[in-house]
Amino acid sequence: MKEPEFYRKKLDNGITVLFENRSPPVVAVATSVKFGAQHEDESIKGVSHFIEHLVFKGTKNRSVSEIPKEIEGKGGVINAFTEEYITSYWNKIPGKYFQLGADISRDLALNPIFEKEALERERKVILEEIKMYHDNPMTYVIEKLKELLYEKPFNMSIAGSIKTVSGLSREKILEVYNSAYATNNMIFSVVGNCQWEEVLEEAKKFPKIVKKIENIPIKCKNGEIVEKRKGIDQAHEVLGFHMPKLTDKNKYSAEIFDSILGGGMSSRLFQEVREKRGLCYAIKTNLEMSKDYSYEIIYAGTVKEKIAEIKKIVLKEIKKLKDLKQSDLSEAKETLLGLRQISKEKCDSTMIELLQEEIGGNAEDYYNYEENISKVDLNSVRELSNLKGYSFVALVPD
Repeated sequence: MKEPEFYRKKLDNGITVLFENRSPPVVAVATSVKFGAQHEDESIKGVSHFIEHLVFKGTKNRSVSEIPKEIEGKGGVINAFTEEYITSYWNKIPGKYFQLGADISRDLALNPIFEKEALERERKVILEEIKMYHDNPMTYVIEKLKELLYEKPFNMSIAGSIKTVSGLSREKILEVYNSAYATNNMIFSVVGNCQWEEVLEEAKKFPKIVKKIENIPIKCKNGEIVEKRKGIDQAHEVLGFHMPKLTDKNKYSAEIFDSILGGGMSSRLFQEVREKRGLCYAIKTNLEMSKDYSYEIIYAGTVKEKIAEIKKIVLKEIKKLKDLKQSDLSEAKETLLGLRQISKEKCDSTMIELLQEEIGGNAEDYYNYEENISKVDLNSVRELSNLKGYSFVALVPD
C-alpha cells in the first residue's frame, strides 16, 4: 500500500501545521489549542468547555447563524470538542471549499466576541448539560471514578460544576481566553483533498501571538464508593486503575491489554460476564490516555445483587492476563491493526488521532503504529495485570 503523503512544520508565527494529503474529494480541518480542563484550577473548572461553546455564538466576522450555515450550506459538518489537554474547532467539507473550512476554523479560535447576553444564555445551556451528566447513571459513575483516581482539580468534570460555571464572569472568561489562545499553543491540522502549499498559505494567516500555559500537577490516588439512587432500575458499576501514559514506552502494551480485556464482543470480559453467565447487557472497557495521565475504565450495568460478583470476575480476569499466551497477543495485535485501518477511512478520525500523537510527542508516530504494535512483547502486557491498586464506584437502586 502506498505510504501517505504527510507534512509537519512549525511556522515562524508559532503554529504547528499537520497535513495528510488524500484523493477522495473531502477535507477535514481543525484549529486546536493545547489548553483544556487539566490546565484549570478548581475555581475556574469548566472554563475551557465554556469557551468552546461561546465561540459559536459569534465572531468579529460571523454571526451565530452564519457560522454553521456557511459550512452546512456546502454539505459539510462543523463541531468542536474539549478534552483535558486540548480544545479543538473542526469541520469536514468538500475539498473544493478547503479555504472556507480553514477560514471558519481560524475565525472561531481567533475572533470570538463573547457577547454578554449570549454568554448568559449559554451558561444556562451548560448548567443543563451538567445536570444531564449527573442524571445519566453511566456518565455519573465514570465521572465519580475519575474523582477517586485523582486529586482535585484534575478529578473534576471537564464541564465543571454548577458552582464553578455559575461563578465564571465574562471578565474571567476573557482573561483565560487571552492567556492561552495564542499561535504558539495552536495546531492547525488538515487531512484530505488539498495541497501542502494551500495548507501553508492558510496557516500563515494566523497572527504571531505568544503566551505561556502553566501546567497544574496531576496527583493520583484510589478509593471505593457505593451510592444509592431512587428512580433507577439498574445498578451501574465501574472499576478503574492507572495505566502507562502516551509518552511511556508501554503505551502500546496498554492498548493491547485494553483490547484483550474489553474490546468488543470477543473480549474476555464480554465472553465471561455476558455470554457465559448472562450477568449484564453492557460491559465494556475504555483506555483514557494522554501525555500527563492514563487510566483504564471497566463499566458494567447489572442488578444490584450481582455488583460484587461482577467486580470479583473483573479482577480475576485482569489477574489471568499474567498467563497471557503468545497466540492471544498475536490475535490482539491483528485486531488493533485492523481497527486502525478502518478508522483511517474517515479523514476526521485520522485528523483527531494525528492531534493526539502530536500532543504525546510527534504526529509522525501515527504512521509507525503497525511497527510499534508489532514490537510489543508478551511480558510487557502480562506485567500490566499486576495492579498496584484500583478504584471502584457503584450506583445502585434504592
